[in-house]
Amino acid sequence: MRIPGLGGEVLSAAGGKAELTPGGEIYTSLERGRIDATEFIGPFHDTKLGLHKVADYYYYPGWHEPGSTLEMMVNKAAYDELPADLQAIVTAAAARSNMLLLSRMDAANSTALVELRAAGKTKILPFPEDVLSGLRKHATEVLDGMAGDPFTKRVYESYRAFRENISVWSKVSEQAYYDL
Repeated sequence: MRIPGLGGEVLSAAGGKAELTPGGEIYTSLERGRIDATEFIGPFHDTKLGLHKVADYYYYPGWHEPGSTLEMMVNKAAYDELPADLQAIVTAAAARSNMLLLSRMDAANSTALVELRAAGKTKILPFPEDVLSGLRKHATEVLDGMAGDPFTKRVYESYRAFRENISVWSKVSEQAYYDL
């Protein structure tokens, strides 16, 4: 499966073989059987790449990547020299760009998924629960193994604590709304 990063490490831990196929080679790699599966970005980009023409199945959820986030890199020394109002503008522009992209991609992915379903060729299926449970177990093992040095451990523990805290609200707000 073409899957980079932590997702690839988890897939390998689960007994799969992760491939680092460049985006521009995914279609031909699937078409020629060099890879059996891929993850890319989401329905909008996946269909633009034509992956639905060479893959019969589209599985969800994206267990390896819960969502996109933009990054913005700024020279800290230069940023620190800016007056407070310009620092605020840079910070606000970065946050707005991130939210704008996420909102646009949610809309584009929804439209593409509707079109993919309507075409009827690709079967859109959830991963079986036992597969997700196994991947969750391997993901925990991989992440726990990475938390060996103090800095990584501090980041991982902070993320884990935030995830547990936010899930309390998400279950009674977002998930309850979606289930409605």
